[in-house]
Amino acid sequence: MTAQQLDHLADKAIRRETPTRAEALAVLSESFELLDVVAAGARVRREFFGRRVKLNTIVNMKSGLCPEDCGYCSQRLGSASEVLKYSWITPAKAAEVANQAVKAGAKRVCLVASGRGPGDQDIRRIEDTIAAITEDNPQVEVCVCLGLLADGQAERLAAAGAHAYSHNLNTSEARYSDICSTHTFDDRVDTLRRATTAGLSPCSGAIFGMGESDDDIVDLAVALRDLDPDSVPVNFLIPFDGTPLGDRWDLTPDRCLRILALFRFYFPDVEVRLAGGREIHLRSMQPLALHLANSMFLGDYLTSEGQPGVDDRQMIADAGFLVEGVEDQTLPAARHDLVAIRRRGAGTELPANA
Repeated sequence: MTAQQLDHLADKAIRRETPTRAEALAVLSESFELLDVVAAGARVRREFFGRRVKLNTIVNMKSGLCPEDCGYCSQRLGSASEVLKYSWITPAKAAEVANQAVKAGAKRVCLVASGRGPGDQDIRRIEDTIAAITEDNPQVEVCVCLGLLADGQAERLAAAGAHAYSHNLNTSEARYSDICSTHTFDDRVDTLRRATTAGLSPCSGAIFGMGESDDDIVDLAVALRDLDPDSVPVNFLIPFDGTPLGDRWDLTPDRCLRILALFRFYFPDVEVRLAGGREIHLRSMQPLALHLANSMFLGDYLTSEGQPGVDDRQMIADAGFLVEGVEDQTLPAARHDLVAIRRRGAGTELPANA
């Protein structure tokens, strides 16, 4: 297949049109040369985000001892991984960690806690934590990730000042039961919809390297696009010893870059975030990934250590990118051109568009 076909795919993405299934599968295969794929995805990235890179950081509010059995997770039920295990840190400690990251350039702080979902006391803790963080950093975006949400919880988080709610779909619906038995794909979709309805910015992505096929990747991209997220974290499996997926080292830098490019084509004007596992799977190819992703995590992850922040900032500068400032708008301007008031069908004399 030719570079001209990739140019066509990039043109479609710039028009916010989705790839066909055949085009998506070709990107993941070796039908196109890798550098041609990256170049086409980079053109889409530049169109909507220029040379900016948004920095995000994670504050792990509560670590380990989760009752869910997600096979990729070091905090899962029955995990033998020797990760940190602790109950809730205080709002003051969370604010201290967040303040350090904000000073280092982070624009979004993600508050994450292990567990199936929050109870009333957990929501109160997060409310207090948001207040503590935004007292010194009123401009920072606070994203919350607490698992499955119940009635009214998303509304409380929004009222407390949360900007976004994060809940990844992780893998395709068809194989979700292969990686988790304690909740379903539909449970995750329901939580994202609750968050969106409450006015929280929806954040949802995936983890790759868990044995998924090319078709699974495309199915997941389509499912995520249907949810219309504002940000899409792309994680690459960190194979922890003591977890069911601890021996999976399937990914290569080539595979990771093709996945990132595909997600840029599916989410041309959405914040595509380079997330967990980038250091161990992309390795020296991380700077090339910045030509596809416009956002990345700074510092450590939930239970694994990330690349030192000073090295990340140097990598961004060396690759010719700029850290996005507080005054910069991350997402492109509102897409009013896509809003068309119905003037046909029921209630009119014109035929429906069916």
